[in-house]
Amino acid sequence: MAKQISMAVIRRLPKYHRYLKDLLEREIYRISSKELSEIIGFTASQIRQDLNNFGGFGQQGYGYNVEELYSEISKILGLHNTYNTIIVGAGNLGQAIANYSGFQKSGFEIKALFEANPRFIGLKIRDLEILDVEVMEEYIKENNIKIAVICTPKESAQDIANKLVKAGISGIWNFAPVDLQLDGNVVVENVHLTESLFTLSYLLNEKEEATR
Repeated sequence: MAKQISMAVIRRLPKYHRYLKDLLEREIYRISSKELSEIIGFTASQIRQDLNNFGGFGQQGYGYNVEELYSEISKILGLHNTYNTIIVGAGNLGQAIANYSGFQKSGFEIKALFEANPRFIGLKIRDLEILDVEVMEEYIKENNIKIAVICTPKESAQDIANKLVKAGISGIWNFAPVDLQLDGNVVVENVHLTESLFTLSYLLNEKEEATR
C-alpha cells in the first residue's frame, strides 16, 4: 500500500519547488537544510521530515543537491506530465488565467475557453477562441481534456461541474465561491479568493488592535 502523505506536507511542496527554482536561477546548486530553512521559513527539522516522506534527498555533511531536489519535487508534483486544460467562464478572471503564460510552462496546456454569454463567444484571448458552453462536453471528449478551471458565478458552478464530470474531466480548479458536491473520482482544488482576502483583513485588524 502506498504511503499516505498528509495534505499539510503536500501543500508545502509547491513552496519548496518555487524556492528551489529561485536558487537555480541564482546558480546555487548545493544547500543545507539549515540554509534552506532560513530562506523558506520552515524549520530545518520540518524540511527533513517533509522530504523523508518521499525517501529523503539529502546527504550527511553535504546537504541537498538543488538541481536534483528540484527535479524530484517536480516529478512528485506531476509537473513532468502535460495536462490539456480548459477554462469555463471567460470573464475577467478567466481571461486573466488564460493570459498567464506560466501555466503552459508548467505543463498545463490551456486549449479553449467556454462561455454562456453570447457576446463573448467567438472572441479570442491570445490565440484561444471562446466557445459556446453548449459544445463543452463534446470538446472535452474529443480533445482529451484532463483539467477544467471554473471561473463562473456561483449560481452556475455546480451545474457546470456536473457536466464536466459527465464528460470525463479528472480534475477541477474551482474559483467559484461555492463548495462543489462531486463524487470522489474527481479531484477538486477550491480557490476561494474572498476567504484569503478576509484572512488578510483579520490579520490586519489584529495588528491594529495590538498597537492601540
